[in-house]
Amino acid sequence: MINQSSVRKSIVFWKNGMAYDYKTMLSLCKSKRYSACLFFGYLVLEKALKALVIEKTKDYAPRIHNLRRLAELARITLSPDELDFLSIVNEFNMAGRYPEEKFDFYKLCNKTYADKFLPKIKKMHKRLCLLMK
Repeated sequence: MINQSSVRKSIVFWKNGMAYDYKTMLSLCKSKRYSACLFFGYLVLEKALKALVIEKTKDYAPRIHNLRRLAELARITLSPDELDFLSIVNEFNMAGRYPEEKFDFYKLCNKTYADKFLPKIKKMHKRLCLLMK
């Protein structure tokens, strides 16, 4: 457990990062950098979930990156479809970071692919923001 002041500061840190990355995600989509856009979409959800984990646990966010696990730690009830969606978005993290996976991800990430996932990322982002205090 950390003190209340550190809890607030840590939540603000993750929320500010989330807001910055959200704008970056939108900018990357507008400039047709779809793979980077989806990678930043992953970051937006990760940071939102980490802020929620801190709110629930009153402790620092764990150094993990699995969105499903973070949602579990934040004690968020998600539908099976939402859990499946988080599993898919987890892959955007891996593909955005590791060279051996980047090339395949770049080829996959055209406008149609991004248009399939970006609205869902925005919807999940909005839902997570509504859960924050």
